[in-house]
Amino acid sequence: MDHVSFRTSGTCAVQIDFDVEDGKLHNVKFLGGCNGNLKAIGKLVEGKDAGEVADILRGNTCGMKGTSCADQLAKAIDKYNG
Repeated sequence: MDHVSFRTSGTCAVQIDFDVEDGKLHNVKFLGGCNGNLKAIGKLVEGKDAGEVADILRGNTCGMKGTSCADQLAKAIDKYNG
């Protein structure tokens, strides 16, 4: 199992931590941000294929920002997948 820590940019959450095992996401946790919503994202993506999650969340925005916590998770997965 690989552990990933990703420093976000442009969001209220400042970091995302998650594990990847056999291409599946586990233990997704956001530091900062909208606590309830981000816990829900973690629950929704638990055990899901990392690439599929990134494809779904990539490009999601928050208000006038050009990104969101979900988009940052996609960026973290993309960085992990290289």
